[in-house]
Amino acid sequence: IRGASGVYKYYVDGEWRESKSGKSVAISNPSNQQAAYQVQACTQDEVNELFDAARAAQKQWARTPLWKRAEILHKVAAVMRDHAQPIADCLVKEIAKPAKDSLTEVVRSADLIDYTAEEGVRVLGEGKLLNSDSFPGQGRNKLCLVSKVPLGVVLAIPPFNYPVNLAVSKIAPALMAGNAVVLKPPTQGAVAGIHMMQCFHKAGLPKGVLNLVTGKGSEIGDFLTMHPQVNCISFTGGDTGIAISKKAGMVPLQMELGGKDVCIVCEDADLDLAAKHIVKGGFSYSGQRCTAVKLVIVVKEVADALVSKVVPGVRKLSVGAPEEDKDITPVISESSANFIEGLVHDARDKGATFLTEYKREGNLIWPTLLDNVTPNMRIAWEEPFGPVVPIMRVDSVQQGVDHCNKNNLALQGCVFTRDINRAMLISDAMETGTVQVNAAPARGPDHFPFQGFRDSGIGSQGIKNSLEMMVKVKSTVINLDKESYTMG
Repeated sequence: IRGASGVYKYYVDGEWRESKSGKSVAISNPSNQQAAYQVQACTQDEVNELFDAARAAQKQWARTPLWKRAEILHKVAAVMRDHAQPIADCLVKEIAKPAKDSLTEVVRSADLIDYTAEEGVRVLGEGKLLNSDSFPGQGRNKLCLVSKVPLGVVLAIPPFNYPVNLAVSKIAPALMAGNAVVLKPPTQGAVAGIHMMQCFHKAGLPKGVLNLVTGKGSEIGDFLTMHPQVNCISFTGGDTGIAISKKAGMVPLQMELGGKDVCIVCEDADLDLAAKHIVKGGFSYSGQRCTAVKLVIVVKEVADALVSKVVPGVRKLSVGAPEEDKDITPVISESSANFIEGLVHDARDKGATFLTEYKREGNLIWPTLLDNVTPNMRIAWEEPFGPVVPIMRVDSVQQGVDHCNKNNLALQGCVFTRDINRAMLISDAMETGTVQVNAAPARGPDHFPFQGFRDSGIGSQGIKNSLEMMVKVKSTVINLDKESYTMG
């Protein structure tokens, strides 16, 4: 998987190859901003070769029995568990994810593959039979057989923060449904993706069914997403997804594009529980999660009490290197750190109270807790994707719900209250894809539906939903020469 020059290869038609461009893309270690790896800078001609290979292999793969597809995926999961540590080591270097969390991501991904194989046999193995006489005026002389057929070639584009888990969450359902896949991993996380790809190779997946391309987005990005052989795009990321959706035309889309996940704390909430989840939900992986707590909205009468419980938790967070399993590690890039800093400075200029000191060294930003945030501050609306949690005090829960619903981002939210009836009313009022009751936002378990409203996404994920996304419905109508009724 690595060339003589040390540059990692791309994968096409069952082979690891070096690009004819002779160029490579450097991957920096966020901890020291030094080059950690290099991957191939593939050309548009090589992208065409990937899609040709995928298209040719897909027809035969679609003829492979469901049980056989499941058997191969189970083998992939087993290989992934056996080689989890090398993949996790790449995550530590490429995306500065803490070592323990990196290993957890890989093992979780193997579990997801196993579950997808099992669920796929059941979900994809079921069809329907419709009788015509259920519609007014029709006799019983038509039988409609409804089946599920593959889409064709799926383009999978995962993000940097979960480059393994959010790759297999696309790949496994697509393969189980009989599709071929072209994977474009994120640049930061590409080598972990390459090691993951080797697990599919070692498990005996037929050549051409799964392919991996690396390169510069400026050279192959639009070429990939607008390629005429793409039959579905499954994308997780940010604003790029909106641009893709505007160009996709008739291609089915499955997209998750981030969120501004609001945590509403009611006056009757268990404040110890809320504080615990705010700290964990806001600062895990340095806040670089689509489902991180990105704005706390608390009713004024309990705001001081809540803050007094959150601050000690934030101050206990360890800061440093991912190899040492610190709670807060460097954010993904200097540009990301600069963006986060811009939000913090804007909040300071507009009167926010700093409950912890803002401190930055390179890409490493210390956990920052802001109080008295107001709607005129950028941090009240924008997604920092970093270790910064703003707190907004409101007169009523309704005020918090209204603020949540005004944002164009609507992935998840959460509410803390001891009254389950009230929780349901608030959940119904919050216009977001998921609302967690008495827990921080979270993606998972992986078989739960996962979706965003408005600019946060298109379609729904979760294993069953993804399986159903990766097929289209086909009807075969049998016309009988006379009506036929079952008589019991």
